[in-house]
Amino acid sequence: MAHPHYDAIIVGAGISGISAAYHLQTYNKGKRYKILERREALGGTWDLFNYPGIRSDSDMYTFGFNFRPWDDDAAIAERDKIIDYLQTTVKEFGIDQNIEYGVHIKKASWSGENNCWTLESAEGETFTCQYIYMCAGYYNYDQAHQAELVGLENFEGEVLHPQFWPKETNYADKNVVIVGSGATAITLLPNMAEQAKHVTMLQRSPTYMGAKPAIDPLANWLAKWFGRWAARWWFILSTMFIYWFCKTWPERAKAKIIDEVKAELGDKFDAKHFTPHYNPWDQRVCLCPDADFFKTMKAGKADVVTDHIKNFTENGVELKSGEFLEADVIVTATGLKMQFFGGIDFDIDGEPLVANQAYAYKGMMLSGVPNTFLAVGYTNASWTLKVDLSHRYASRMISYMDDKGYVKAVPTITPGMQDAPLMDLSSGYIQRSLDMLPKQATNKPWRLNQNFILDNVALRFTSLDDEEMVYS
Repeated sequence: MAHPHYDAIIVGAGISGISAAYHLQTYNKGKRYKILERREALGGTWDLFNYPGIRSDSDMYTFGFNFRPWDDDAAIAERDKIIDYLQTTVKEFGIDQNIEYGVHIKKASWSGENNCWTLESAEGETFTCQYIYMCAGYYNYDQAHQAELVGLENFEGEVLHPQFWPKETNYADKNVVIVGSGATAITLLPNMAEQAKHVTMLQRSPTYMGAKPAIDPLANWLAKWFGRWAARWWFILSTMFIYWFCKTWPERAKAKIIDEVKAELGDKFDAKHFTPHYNPWDQRVCLCPDADFFKTMKAGKADVVTDHIKNFTENGVELKSGEFLEADVIVTATGLKMQFFGGIDFDIDGEPLVANQAYAYKGMMLSGVPNTFLAVGYTNASWTLKVDLSHRYASRMISYMDDKGYVKAVPTITPGMQDAPLMDLSSGYIQRSLDMLPKQATNKPWRLNQNFILDNVALRFTSLDDEEMVYS
């Protein structure tokens, strides 16, 4: 039986997959490609999540594509605007004609004899291709992180998880306890408080928070007078400066962030709840657009409790301090469960790929894995900034291979490399998953820059023919 063959297959129709498709069809004209998406709609994360208030936590000038500027006044956008932006983008560039929905790829096998990949789906379909773009995201869509919540089965109210939020749920005039203190919890609190009787965010330890206007007047002024590119670069450079400041002078940055929270909350401020035990940008700083989180607390509609759970009862939560939180609804905003390569089993000539034994090459390929491009964004800036650069580099590589008559490209490690952690964040979802992630080394090109300007130079202008990349 003949299998559909493409020059490239893109796994995932979210932001990364759309970026890959645009760059491939623009810079490698004539290449046949297909986007295979396991869900029945595009958008990836933005199609999966639908909890109250879901929005971007990066500005849309940089979270949007470099080839299609974000054209809304709001720099921080809610889910529906993002989905609309993605749908408009795929239609504008004809990418929608190359998406096949409802195809869940489970296995990918490389044949050195045929120099091609064979992909198998859970539905029994088979595809072959020369190149794979892995754009399936970095976390498990089917399972969330299950924190150990003692006695949760005792609770007789409704238990909700943000990743699996029901289409219809009623929490009006109810007491809500949100377990967690990350970006999701901080988004949920002000939005649920609009209907709930009262919302409590229960955290084991505090998180850094910062307030920014959802509509940035300076960015919009730059966009009006100099074009959208100017606003985009304003966000790129200002974000880089803030990150540099936090890493260079952590104590000064910590004091400044906490002082700003104190100014927002006034007499509602309690240092216990807003003084993290780590430095800024050891974990991501959470965004509160238009200070919505702080306004909700000042209005008395919500509060924060820093404590540990002793047990759940039929109507609430017992804390180790002896305090009791009455609840009708519990929201377990306890984090994501990461997975690598979209949970797909890879093998190269019959040998299974062990991801944590491979090294990341320029943050976009893996050692020993032929013709496969990864979509991995920044941890300290917008995801899309790095993804667009990686896909432009992939297009350069494909053109180079065509010009030279090559059919295979494999990053190959050199002896004596010194290992380094892949990510320098202490966030729980990363620390829980380090044993499944690839490695990086202390030397280039096996070390990530986490710096858009350096990557812009490295991935757009440097030679494709280095000693670590083996073409054949």
